[in-house]
Amino acid sequence: MPPRIRIHIRPRALRACTSHPTHALSLPAIATYASVATVSATTPAPPIHQTHQSTPPVLRYPPTQPPSHKPPEVRKTQLHRQYQSLLRSSPLILIFQHNNVKAVEWMSIRRELASALRKVDAERATNGHEMLGDEIKLQVLQTNIFASALRIVEFFNPEESRLQHAQHPTDPRTPTSAQVPQTSNRAEDERFVHGLSRRAYEVANNRKLKLELEPLLSGPLAVVAFPNVAPQYLKTVLSILSPSKPDFPAPKRRANPDYYEPAVQTGLQKLMLLGARVEGKVFDVDGTKWVGAIDGGLDGLRSQLVHMLQGVGGSLTSALEGASKSLYFTVEGRRMDMEDKEKGPEEKKD
Repeated sequence: MPPRIRIHIRPRALRACTSHPTHALSLPAIATYASVATVSATTPAPPIHQTHQSTPPVLRYPPTQPPSHKPPEVRKTQLHRQYQSLLRSSPLILIFQHNNVKAVEWMSIRRELASALRKVDAERATNGHEMLGDEIKLQVLQTNIFASALRIVEFFNPEESRLQHAQHPTDPRTPTSAQVPQTSNRAEDERFVHGLSRRAYEVANNRKLKLELEPLLSGPLAVVAFPNVAPQYLKTVLSILSPSKPDFPAPKRRANPDYYEPAVQTGLQKLMLLGARVEGKVFDVDGTKWVGAIDGGLDGLRSQLVHMLQGVGGSLTSALEGASKSLYFTVEGRRMDMEDKEKGPEEKKD
C-alpha cells in the first residue's frame, strides 16, 4: 500500500472556514484539496539558456565502455581488448612458438628473464637512463584471437569510419545537437567505432585483408612485449630465451647457475623464435638479431647516425672546396696566358 500522508489542519484556518458560510468547506473536502495540491505540484521551468540545446539522452552504459558486438563479460572479448592494447602500446614484440611447455617450466623461464632484466635496470640506473625491466613480460597467447586483434589494429581506422558515418545521408546529427552524443544503447549502432564494435568485427572477419605476420600466426604462440625499442633489453631477452653465439651468448654457469636447472633448459628447448614486430614492420630472425646487436643500444644508434651525418657533411665540404679550387686554378691560368699574349715577343726578349 502507498504511504499515508497525514495532513494537520490548523484550528485558525478551520474557524475561518466555519465563520464564513460562503467559503465553508467540510473537513473531508479540505483534506482532499490539500492532498491534490500536494500531488499536482510541478517543478519550476528551466532557465531560458538551457532551452536552446537539446538534452543528452540517458545512456545505459558507462562512457568509457560502450556496448560491444560480443558480450563484454566473455573471456574471449576481454582477451581481444587486451591484445589490441598490447599491440598499440608495444612498438617491439618478439614472437615465439612453444610446444607443450609445462607450468613449472614457464615459471622458471620467467624467473630467469626477470632476474636478467633487473641486472640491466641496475646498470642503466647508474648511468641515469630509463628502466624498463618491470614492464617487459613473457605472455602466452591464443593465436586466433591475437590474429583477429592484429587485423583490427592494422586495418581498422576509427577516424575514417566516423567520417564516413558523418557524411551518410541518414546521419541524425544537426548543427544544434553537435555536442549531444547521438548513440543508442544497442551494440549494432553504426556510430560506435571502438575496437569491439560491429564495424571492427567486420574488419576482423574480412579474410581478404592479408597480414605480414600471417605466416607466423600458426600454432601455440608466446610473445615478449617491450614498451620501447630498446636494443639493450632486446639483447638480454634474446640471450636468455634464444641464445646464440657470438652476439647473444647464454649466461655462464658460474655467473648464473640457476639458468642451467633442468626446468629452465627443458622449457627453452621447447621455445623457438619466429620473428618480431618492430614499429609495425615485420622482421625475421636475422633482422631481429640485427636490432638486438646494435652496440650501445639506442644511444649507440644515435651516435652512429651522428657520425654518419658528420662524415657526409665533411665529404660534401671537401667536394665543394675541390670544385672551387679547380675553378680558381683554371681562371688564374687563363688570366696569365692572356697577359703573356698581350706583352708580345719583344717584351719577352727584353
